[in-house]
Amino acid sequence: MDDNKQFWERFSRHYAGFMRRSQTTYQQICKAMRPFLKRDMDVLELACGTGQLSVPLSPCVRSWEATDFSAEMIRQAKKQVYSSRLHFSVQDATKLPYGPESFDAVVISNALHVMPHPEKVLAEAWRVLKPRGWLFAPTFVWGKSRCARLRLWFMGLSGFRVYHVWTSGELMAYLSECGYSIVRHPLFGSSLAPLCCLMARKISNERTAARQIAVRSAQFDHTKVKEE
Repeated sequence: MDDNKQFWERFSRHYAGFMRRSQTTYQQICKAMRPFLKRDMDVLELACGTGQLSVPLSPCVRSWEATDFSAEMIRQAKKQVYSSRLHFSVQDATKLPYGPESFDAVVISNALHVMPHPEKVLAEAWRVLKPRGWLFAPTFVWGKSRCARLRLWFMGLSGFRVYHVWTSGELMAYLSECGYSIVRHPLFGSSLAPLCCLMARKISNERTAARQIAVRSAQFDHTKVKEE
């Protein structure tokens, strides 16, 4: 399975403890996002892990649907004490069960670079977002340096795979092409593993709508061929 799923299922029990090393970075992400979250907002989170963002931020909104494709990761997330506004579920981010324009914001934290087909996820996020809805996509941006390549090589020895190695500029250009207007993009973390905290809004026009329809149609055709 070419999607890291087996790795995340195995690693889920240790994920929360491992992520405590990044606690400062996640606190920075929460601080950056919090001013944009309103009490009347419905939020969808994709690839939520064990709730590093959903647990502290869900009290700020009306509802927070936190999803991950790993059932074991969701099981670990549910062990925490969390707001009644927060609901965890197992979902495939490329085939979401929600209707068009269902959410005021979509969160994809530290996941786009480990997804083999992020364009499919971004197309689904665009579909379920309301007009001018928010996309929060904090993403690690290692760049192309020798140190970055070496770090990723060591990570790969554990079975962890990074499919996309963007600079912050490349990441912003990619999201712009996928139908989002960048509002803010502060950098957090260390120089060895910088994180671009992207905050963008859905662009609703004929060009972007046509692109998202084409992406989803291509995915549907691919799934149909596999089933046959």
